[in-house]
Amino acid sequence: MHLSNKPYRDFAEFLSAKFPFKVQKISINAGFTCPNRDGSKGRGGCTYCNNQSFSPGYGKPTKTISEKLADGIDFFSHKYPEMKYLAYFQSYTNTYDSLASLTEKYEEALAYPGVVGLIVGTRPDCMPDELLDYFEALSKKTFVLLEYGVESTLNKTLERVNRQHTYEESVEMICKTAERKIPVGAHMILGLPGETEEDILHHADQLSELPLTSLKLHQLQIIRYTAMAREYKLLPESFNLFTLDEYIDLCVRFAERLHPDIYIERFTSQSPAKLLIAPDWGLKNYEVREKIIKRFQERDSCQGKFYHQENADQLKLHKIRIA
Repeated sequence: MHLSNKPYRDFAEFLSAKFPFKVQKISINAGFTCPNRDGSKGRGGCTYCNNQSFSPGYGKPTKTISEKLADGIDFFSHKYPEMKYLAYFQSYTNTYDSLASLTEKYEEALAYPGVVGLIVGTRPDCMPDELLDYFEALSKKTFVLLEYGVESTLNKTLERVNRQHTYEESVEMICKTAERKIPVGAHMILGLPGETEEDILHHADQLSELPLTSLKLHQLQIIRYTAMAREYKLLPESFNLFTLDEYIDLCVRFAERLHPDIYIERFTSQSPAKLLIAPDWGLKNYEVREKIIKRFQERDSCQGKFYHQENADQLKLHKIRIA
């Protein structure tokens, strides 16, 4: 059992160890695009992506970074006046611009009263060395977490969803970031088309080999106005959308195979009802989380229960031999 008395290593524990006060992420849409949309890598983006599905209502792209932070902080500060904030650059690819433009945006966020650090979400193929140098220097002065969209450890899946990068690129960038002593997170979607349940559970084995600080999981959601929504309409049989009970069980089994030192930030995502086609479980994220915790307890289980370092070492040795 972990310090929070949860059966998994909760990301809140990580933040509590870093800060002597409560912190809240403020999501920012800083007006970035993506190399998978503007033609430099691809067009149309990942087949599942409609960015409106994870951009909060209080951050309008027409506003400055400071105005968005003001909106977000106003949203939370009435209830928790002593709280501090992490500027979370979330929407699209938040390292995809010139170095000067990027650092100007990050510095504006860090200069805002009450902001005590940065979380930057990006793709593993969009982190040039000079930007990583910047984050390394910055992390010596303030809190920085870099979060990479990995999505799957299978290249055939990444190709199918038009991700336009490989799993090997994710591994390389996660390792390069961790070598700079910068906390590094990964984002995974469970249930992408073509993946079996064993494929999904094997993601946990693969991720456990990496120097990850944190991990975000969420269920595959079919979102309106996406290429995947069109595919789902034409070929629904090629998708395995989990029932709520199936997904709860999957999350527990996934976490049981995950390295016990990796902090789990979330298990689910909740898209706006007007954009969500399926699955519609009718529950909020925290309600699903409570059911996952209950399932752990029913199984008398915890994160890392079936993770074995010896197995991981053998897997690495096998890879070295066949390389």
